[in-house]
Parts: sequence; structure tokens; C-alpha cells
Amino acid sequence: MGPLSARLLMQRGRPKSDRLGKIRSLDLSGLKLLSEHLDPKLLSRLTQLQELDLSNNQLETLPANLGLSHLRILRCANNQLGDVTALCQFPQLEELSLEGNPFLTVSDNLKVSFLLPKLRKVNGKDASSTSSQVENLNRELTSRVTAHWEKFMATRSPEEEAEKAQADFVKSAVRNVRYGPESLSEFTQWRVQMISEALVASGGTQVHETGIPERPSKATAAQEPRARPMALKRSGDVSLSLSPSKRGCPSPPAHVKGSPMGSDGSQPALDLEPLHFLQCHSKNNSPRDLETQLWACAFEPAWEEGQAGATSQTVATCGGEAVCVIDCQTGIVLHKYKAPGEEFFSVAWTALTVVTQAGHKKRWSVLAAAGLRGLVRLLHVRAGFCCGVIRAHKKAIATLCFSPTHETHLFTASYDKRIILWDVGVPNHDYEFQASSQLLTLDAASIPLRLCPVASCPEAYLLAGCEGGCCCWDVRLDQPQKRRVCEVEFVFSEGSEAPGRRVDGLAFVNEDVVASKGNSLGTICLWSWSQTWVGRGKQSTLAVVVLARLQWSPTKLAYFSLSTCPDEGIVLCGDEEGNVWVYDVRHILTQQPPLPAAPQAPTQLDEPTQKHGYVNRHGSVSFCRKCTFTCELPEQAPRSSSSSERPGNLEFLLCLREPPKHCPRAFDLELTI
Repeated sequence: MGPLSARLLMQRGRPKSDRLGKIRSLDLSGLKLLSEHLDPKLLSRLTQLQELDLSNNQLETLPANLGLSHLRILRCANNQLGDVTALCQFPQLEELSLEGNPFLTVSDNLKVSFLLPKLRKVNGKDASSTSSQVENLNRELTSRVTAHWEKFMATRSPEEEAEKAQADFVKSAVRNVRYGPESLSEFTQWRVQMISEALVASGGTQVHETGIPERPSKATAAQEPRARPMALKRSGDVSLSLSPSKRGCPSPPAHVKGSPMGSDGSQPALDLEPLHFLQCHSKNNSPRDLETQLWACAFEPAWEEGQAGATSQTVATCGGEAVCVIDCQTGIVLHKYKAPGEEFFSVAWTALTVVTQAGHKKRWSVLAAAGLRGLVRLLHVRAGFCCGVIRAHKKAIATLCFSPTHETHLFTASYDKRIILWDVGVPNHDYEFQASSQLLTLDAASIPLRLCPVASCPEAYLLAGCEGGCCCWDVRLDQPQKRRVCEVEFVFSEGSEAPGRRVDGLAFVNEDVVASKGNSLGTICLWSWSQTWVGRGKQSTLAVVVLARLQWSPTKLAYFSLSTCPDEGIVLCGDEEGNVWVYDVRHILTQQPPLPAAPQAPTQLDEPTQKHGYVNRHGSVSFCRKCTFTCELPEQAPRSSSSSERPGNLEFLLCLREPPKHCPRAFDLELTI
């Protein structure tokens, strides 16, 4: 498609007219338009245009001077837009469609609400709730920038040039003024810069509500329906929406058992408190749904330079037919993806570099989700759509795992007793994944339950916890054989030559130490990969070198997941009563052999099910830099009569307060992507 012409506009415009100035509605969808095809001189002749459809094109930006001052409806779905600031040229806009623009984020949604004061609908949904939230956010940011101004000016020397001081203040404010969750940092920095510049221009006098467009009156806004909040706050703030017999009891924050740091410099006890209770996987959002199970959760990695291995405070959870993406700091469900007829069992994150048709590089966070139907769905969660589907297995997929060294390599483990390594590739210009290539097939003797690339050599070996024990495969791609059997089966029982029993928990605590669970009742085993592997020789069965055994629940129930926080030397695991077992193993990691053989007691959260509502049976625990997150795993064994009274999908957010520091409370915010 080349540049637009007056003839084409008259052909696609309504009402039919030989004059551009009489056209009120114009359909330019599906023409493969690029941004440079939108000629401002031509479009500015549409002086009466009220409705414009630019959907299904290839627009990366909107020209800033289109001159469509009367425009009320704009459709830009399914383009490549990466910025929304140009929308401020349409002050009369009431309806806007931006679906299917994969580079737009949650922050862009708030920018839209800020820039367009008369906006009523975004992507067909009511916009009044987001507008109110933006106003609240602006008030808080204005207050914080003002406080920063006063502090900054108090430290300024009289000899410093005023112009330089003002420029330094704007930079300082953008760098230091923070508010709200990490997912909104782009919007808050954008607004902080605007507020700071306006404050400097006014000499620090009039700053309240700086730059906030005029909104409809409160009376008008009150007539608009308000969206129902999707997150239940901590029990001291809002009681859980459960039946009377299951309602949580408000109480002071719970702490873990343990003594504080002593005068001898010994390590402090961990300090935990609940942040939020959520029930976002219920069918039809019903608090009475006790059947839908939660299988797993995973934190989105932080992909900035220098942040290798770090995670954000955005977590993905899966259960039933839904995958939810949640901001841990606020407890807000940022996005929910549903696949009717599916039951999701596992989720895993990666980041891909996508090149647009204009040659620009964009970084995507992609979430893989899989379960009962054997399909892997690749989700662009920020844009809210599925980019591709891999028909990976004929049977259900138990777990997923991306390679830590190859961003497009994905392991899938299935109930067909196979693990397959896929290269998912990167999306094309239409943001669709092409056919994925199958790189390796790993045969297991039993069902693989947990996957874990070996931390010190992730390109060479893969560990898997299976129904029949713990196994290891060579996954080097420079080897000719593309279908491989297990290299080594690990034995955990001393004096036994047979492989161990089921291993349903597996994670590295650091580059060498592995935490595994299930091989013996009531304990979590810490063992050394390097010390175990060095004695391998040509053996196919290998006894692990145990460093320590951690005391855990004596339950015979299986499939409780464990997790680790390598930076903090912490191991976590849930149990059948809804408790969270937290182990600080830093002293074990630094201790020289021989290590204690007796099971080590954990630091355990004190009766969370009694004090803070219902934290389900079979808890899966995952860890990020600042928060822990717990959710339920489905039971393979029949439920006891008592367990049927627990909600099947209530999630429990915890905060690790010391160390690291406690996550600050944030504003209430509900977003819809």
C-alpha cells in the first residue's frame, strides 16, 4: 500500500461525498498502512470526521499533527503501536480500541486514560475506573514530587546556577520518586517528569493536580458502572468473600518462629507476614467454587542488564482453565487468560527479542502454559493474546522449563514418560510463532514431575524428579543422537543399589547444592551435584552425596512442590495443613564436611490456616527478590473429609521482611488489558 489519496478516502468514507470535508466516518482497516502513509496534509482536510478505523495495519506510531479535532471514535487494533502519547491530539475522543498491539503495556493503558479526559470506553470496556485510579495516582505523585522539591532545594548551594539546579531536580525526581508496583514504573516516571518540569516552570508554587486533564464531574462519573476489584486485600483490611463457615478471621500479622539476631552476629530469623488473599481462579469468579485447583506459579524474570537470574514482583499462576498474571505488591490481577476445556498444570517465562518490519528491536516477556490437553500455549500477557500453540504431547504435560541459556529452548515433560526439548523460535511480523522444531526427545522410565537444568552446566545436563526417582540426561546438542535414555538414576538411601522412590520436589540452592523431596518421608534432602557426579565413572546408578536432611511434614501425601531462593540461601515448601516451611540453609552451604546427619528443623510460619484464612493443601511455593507466593497443587490421592471444606483456589501472598526489607503497601489499582 502506498500513500493515501483523496480518491481512496472518498471511496471508503461515509456518507458518500465528493468533498472530504463532509465525511464523518472513514474505514482504512486492512490496507497494510505504515505510519508514513498517514499524510497529515491530506487527513487534516477531514474537518468533520468523527469515526476512524485504522485496525489491521502495520502502524508503529501515529503522526502528531493529523488535525482531526472532532474525532470521537478511533480503532487501532492489531497494529504495531509502541507509544500512545500522540493520542493527546484527539481531545474529544470517547471510544478507543488498541487490542492486538503487542508492544503496548499496562503503563500505556494509564497514559491513555490520562491523555484523553473524555474517554468512556477502551477496548469495549468502561474506562471510568481506570480514570479514577489515574487521578489518585497523580495526586500521590504530585505530593511526592513536591516533597522532593522541598528537600532538594534545601540542600542546594546559593552559588549553583538556577538553570542547572532545575535540570538536576528533574533528573533527581525521575530517578528517586517511586510509587506503586514495578509494572507501572514506566507510567510513574513519565508523570514524575511532567510534574517536575511543571513545578520548575512555576517556581515551585502551583503544583497540585499539575497537568491533570479536566475530567467529567463526579456526578457524571458516579453514573458509570465500576469494575469489581479482582484482589482481596490482607485479612486485616478486607474479610474474605467466603461462606460464613469459611470466612477468614482478621488478626495481627503472623510471624515465623525463631529468635532474632544475637549479639554474636548470628543470622536473624526470617520474618514473614501475609500481604494478600486472592481467589482469582474460581469459575465465574464465585467464592463458592471449591473444585478448581491451582497447580503452579512462576515469577516473571527481570530482564534488565545486570539482572541475570533476578525476578520481578509479577507472578503467573495457573489452575483450571485460566492463567492469571498478578502484581504481588498490590495483589492486582493484571491479566487473565482462559482456554475453555483446558486445565493448566504448569507455567514458565522467557524473554524474546522481536524485530519489527521497520527493523526496530523489541523485548517481549512470553509465558508458556500447558496442561491436560498436551498443548503449549505461548502467551504475550501484556498485550493479552496467545501468539502460538505447540502440539507437544498426546498426553497431559506435567511441567515446563525454559533453558536458562537459550531463550527459545523449552523443555516439556509429559505423562507419556517423555521429555521433549523444543526451539519455539521468535514471532514473525504478524506476532505469530511459526512451527516449533523438536531438538531432543528424552525417554524416562516413569512420569517426570519436576525439571531442573543443572545450575553449573545447564547446556549439558538436565535433572528431573520423577515418579520412580531422580534422573539425569545429557542434553548437549552437539551429540548426534536426538533420542536419549536416562544417563544416571540417583539413589538417596544409604546402602541401596536401587533407585530411590518418587521425587516430587527439585531445585538448586546454589550452583552446586540440590534440594530434593519425596525420596524419604518427613525430610528434604540437600545434596552436592559436583561431589556426586565426580564419582560417577560408568555407573548408571549413583548414590548422592548428602549434605543435610531438613525436617519436613511426615505426610504420605505427594506432589508438594518446593522452591529455593539462591541469593538468600532459602528453601521453601508447603504441606498438607497449609503451612509454609521456610529453611535458612546459609550455614549449611558454607559449612565444611562433615555436615550434621540429623534432620535440621525449619523456620515455620505459625498456623496460617487458623490465623489468616485458608491456605490450601498441597502448597506450591515460589520466590522472588522481595516476595514469596504460595498456591495449591492438586492432589492425586483422594481428599480427606476435612479437606473438602477448604477453598480449592485461594492463593496466599507472603512478604519476606527481614532480609530483605518489607515490601511497602501500594495504592489500590485495577487494570484491564
